[in-house]
Amino acid sequence: MRTGMRTRETGHRRAAVGIGAAVCLSVVLGGAVPAYAGSERNEGDSGSTQPPNRGGESGDGTIGAHINLNRHAPGGGTKTTPVRPINPNWKPPVCWYEPEYTPEEYEKFIKDAYNGAQEPAASYAKKRDGEKYHKGDDGLWWKVAFRNDTYQEACPISTDNWEIWVPPADPQPDPNKITPEKLSELAYNATELPAPPVRLKPGADRLVVNLGTRVAFEGDFDRVWTTASINYKGVQMAATTVATPVALKVEAGTDDADPQTCTYDLTKGKGGYQVNSEDAGCNVTYRRSSGSGTYPFKASITWKVTWTDSANPDGPAQQPGLPDGLSTYEQDVAVKEIQSVNR
Repeated sequence: MRTGMRTRETGHRRAAVGIGAAVCLSVVLGGAVPAYAGSERNEGDSGSTQPPNRGGESGDGTIGAHINLNRHAPGGGTKTTPVRPINPNWKPPVCWYEPEYTPEEYEKFIKDAYNGAQEPAASYAKKRDGEKYHKGDDGLWWKVAFRNDTYQEACPISTDNWEIWVPPADPQPDPNKITPEKLSELAYNATELPAPPVRLKPGADRLVVNLGTRVAFEGDFDRVWTTASINYKGVQMAATTVATPVALKVEAGTDDADPQTCTYDLTKGKGGYQVNSEDAGCNVTYRRSSGSGTYPFKASITWKVTWTDSANPDGPAQQPGLPDGLSTYEQDVAVKEIQSVNR
């Protein structure tokens, strides 16, 4: 049994004791619903599940109650970091509904977890009992699931509808139900991008005043994709976000450079996407020595992010679109003066 399943069962048993207090607390906090069962903490600033730093497939990530994450990245052990949206206002879903119970399972859960609960939880259980748990009807009870369990972000789901009944032909779909679009947003949030494999010519410790600094890539550098999928109790859907590197921007790290920044389009080659600025019209040229110190050279990759409504990264791109992403690499560079002797 997976850890997430054990967490859910433990949460169900604890609900009988603490559910009333949890409901009251959530109302006081303005409607933020605590993850009383089924939530799993996902580390990282953006709340994403962190994948291992290795190439190839990784299927060990989960989020919510039944959503699986599968990542694919170029090999070579390149260090990865969470995708940084170019649009700073973009946020992934905080919570959503996932399928959880048949009517019979839901009746058992309510009677076990809410037995002896105080108000307002007792009224909630009574309401579900009055609905007869939809026994005999086609459909499933869907339960709220959370992207993380910090409770710091507002959840649009109220304390009165932690679970909702969803028939096969849903006449009024709840906007918070899990959908391929929501899965794409969760996949985006779980995506990690490799840092630009930048190689400087001359090397970072051998740059020279008034000599153009050329940039090239080392190793494989290709697109990255993440699939978020659910396959539970007959509800099956998936979405795949695909991040494709499109441009490299380098920043000299000092005003004493001409120009201070350069941008290069990436081209698809046999070993992945490539850049070689040897013949480019733009190359950073340092005009002053860094002396005994260094300059903070920075390279940033812009990634075009699209998504498909399946586990196939090569499927047709869907709308609405997702924001472009960034990955960065920083390196201290030493710039020296060339000494000459006049006779």
